[in-house]
Amino acid sequence: MPVNYSGAAGRRTQSSRTSVARERFARRADPESLKRTLRQMFGIRQLRAGQEQVIANVLKGVDTLAIMPTGAGKSLCYQLPALHFAGTTVVVSPLISLMKDQSDKLDEAGVDSAQMNSALGARGQADTVHRVAKGEPDIVFTTPERLTHPEFLDALRSQPIALFVIDEAHCISEWGHDFRPAYLDLAPALKALGDPPVLALTATAPDDVAADIVKQLDRPEMRVINTGIYRDNLHYFVELTEGDAAKLAALRRVIARNEGSGIVYAATIAGATRIHAALREDGVSCALYHGELGARERHQAQDAFMDGSVRVMVATNAFGLGIDKPDIRFVVHYQIPANLEAYYQESGRAGRDGESAECVLLYDRKDKRVQQFFLVRRYPVDAEIHTVYRKLIELNARERAIGFDEVRANVTPIGANKLKVVLKLLKDAGVVRRSGTRSYRLMQDDAPAAKLADLAKGYIARGQADYEKLERMIFYAQTGLCRWRVLLEYFGDDATMERCQTCDNCRRAAEHAAVESIAVAPGPGARRAMRPLGPGDAVGVPRYGTGRVKLAAGDEITVEFPDGEVRTFLRGYVRRRRPSALAAAVAATAAASAANGGSDGVRANVLPPEDLSLDGVPLPTTDPVPRAPTAPGDD
Repeated sequence: MPVNYSGAAGRRTQSSRTSVARERFARRADPESLKRTLRQMFGIRQLRAGQEQVIANVLKGVDTLAIMPTGAGKSLCYQLPALHFAGTTVVVSPLISLMKDQSDKLDEAGVDSAQMNSALGARGQADTVHRVAKGEPDIVFTTPERLTHPEFLDALRSQPIALFVIDEAHCISEWGHDFRPAYLDLAPALKALGDPPVLALTATAPDDVAADIVKQLDRPEMRVINTGIYRDNLHYFVELTEGDAAKLAALRRVIARNEGSGIVYAATIAGATRIHAALREDGVSCALYHGELGARERHQAQDAFMDGSVRVMVATNAFGLGIDKPDIRFVVHYQIPANLEAYYQESGRAGRDGESAECVLLYDRKDKRVQQFFLVRRYPVDAEIHTVYRKLIELNARERAIGFDEVRANVTPIGANKLKVVLKLLKDAGVVRRSGTRSYRLMQDDAPAAKLADLAKGYIARGQADYEKLERMIFYAQTGLCRWRVLLEYFGDDATMERCQTCDNCRRAAEHAAVESIAVAPGPGARRAMRPLGPGDAVGVPRYGTGRVKLAAGDEITVEFPDGEVRTFLRGYVRRRRPSALAAAVAATAAASAANGGSDGVRANVLPPEDLSLDGVPLPTTDPVPRAPTAPGDD
């Protein structure tokens, strides 16, 4: 697929100091020295097309957002230039496990790197600060939270910063607005470091996410290079299941038919623990990974999976971001993720070696409620903004700086991460000023209520967009369309492909066509062929019941069921029904709804929310009682 370029996202006048810095560090390394480094340090003889374009931008000091699929070699896009820069390359990474994986590989290649995160302990962090201040490491990995710590920031400032990299840059948009607000402070960190060139890397970024990344980094001139998401070795399947027993049976079939290693993703810790226990009872070699495990347990599980000591990793979404294990043959999602971005990111960890791999979603219609539970109260509302503002007035923040911990102690119903987002909203609106890294001063004690209410409007829209993305994920699970076609259309990629010929829907379509092609021609006494299905016809679908055709397009039939749900199926799965059967189904649905008081009688919060730890930052939770991080934090 050709590389696509977007134009500059805006216009900005760079300061002369920044221009000089970029000219100094964006040196044009000659092609021969780059090839020599590529061969000697990384054992690679030739760059891929997308890598060449990104590295060319980096060497010129051009701010770049690179959207490249998993396995396309995104890390090399900063690692190779870093060895030709005089200054330090800073890499912002979302997970300690990801830092460890990348740092270990660089050490093996002989590249001097350093990590800065809470897992190092006080002595390890002090050693990193000392090494960075002396300019020893070529590449420094850090979490976004650490960039708010004065000692570490001062150490970075003492050396010239040649390049600032945000790995897994979609986290800026997807995590920064709720449980990782430190991602929204990367722009001030960049200014504090002298405004170095920026390289943002991700496997997925639909237009809205890409625009938010550019906005939050305050890089309106950032160039976008998108190499496309399609990987012909990934074969996507969806298995419709009802109940945990059916899901476990389906999971066992996937594991049995695939050789090699695999990942099983669960939406909750409770689910992951239950699946892990069941597989161990079956004799499957497997490990467990989630955020409530201690750092040592997580590292041991990751190492065992990476070196092949265990075959299957059962995990929540705390595991896998950026993990470079080439021979993963299958990725199974036990429940639907919140959106197609997450699904593609996680399923795309299969088949990095280019060999065939299966990406299987086990879909139960009840799974939607788990993700709906996570979305409830994800973002701050205007009442919470008013609460924090009034409390700052009561604490006399106009006259003195109030520490974050003091604010938090006085607004206990609001969780720590949501409070950070609220304070940032107030800061961006000029209502408060942040002093240092953890203190706030009130600049306005008469802010109009309407002004405060307006601050939450953007998050109302984000919440609505999240629900729409969940619905699109449901559509993917239920559609009869080619799975790859749905993914390509969602990400705005080349969607001219009608069928990939490898996903479950394409295989069924091919089987159906084959059956029709060998059918015996009807004899003189045969019944007349029935007319094609059309809108309004009563039809039945196995396991779904009776409904009415809304749309018939080729071999795809869209059906509306009495409960209002709409799904698309291949023609071979749809059978014509008499109108009386449809009337009976409508009456039965109405009676069942009335008996349940107009609802389905199932609680939305069936399972507890996940509580992961990403360098001490918990994933979003809807618990009314704030829970402490499950591991040493960076806050």
